[in-house]
Amino acid sequence: MEVKQFIFNMFQENTYVLTDEEKNCIIIDPGCFFEEEQERLVGYIRSNGLKLTRIIQTHLHLDHIFGCQVLFDGFGIQPEAHASDEFFLDIFPTYGRKFGIDEELKCVPLKSYLRAGDVIKLGDSELHVIHTPGHSPGGVCFYAPKEKLLFSGDSLFMGSIGRTDLERGNGPELIRSIKEKLMNLPVDTTVLPGHGPKTTIGFEKANNPYIHE
Repeated sequence: MEVKQFIFNMFQENTYVLTDEEKNCIIIDPGCFFEEEQERLVGYIRSNGLKLTRIIQTHLHLDHIFGCQVLFDGFGIQPEAHASDEFFLDIFPTYGRKFGIDEELKCVPLKSYLRAGDVIKLGDSELHVIHTPGHSPGGVCFYAPKEKLLFSGDSLFMGSIGRTDLERGNGPELIRSIKEKLMNLPVDTTVLPGHGPKTTIGFEKANNPYIHE
């Protein structure tokens, strides 16, 4: 499985394109907002002859779903996310004003729901869905055991955790999710977060101050 990372929008969000040997691809959290960013993501798919099969969301905060509409327009693929985050789509058209975005935003409905324990296949790779509520009620992470990769969304960052002051965030719940569901992964698991640099489970177990509260 090949992983391509893009950094998009005013929030410097990490979007990931995962590709198998047959050129099927899955996008995690398409955050492309500006036209140039949208063209870059769509162009990457088309210029490499990739077949977009799924769009999967770690959560549905606006900075992680800006690109869903352009991908639906170009490829007919709708996003998938945990049901507990679906309410964010209802407020999405005007929610950007809270962050200084004046234009009305567009996003397509979910195709289906992701659930804890689901296994998403891409070629001979698997992504296991781990529900990690706290940053948002429907936050999930995607764990690829063969590659020892964790796509942590905004649950876990290098030396930090996701903010919990947005709608239906819960700080104690997020810390509990991380301790109980992520810190038991192999220490050499590489963590690819929704913002910022990559890290490892081992580094976070030893150095993340929130883990030791």
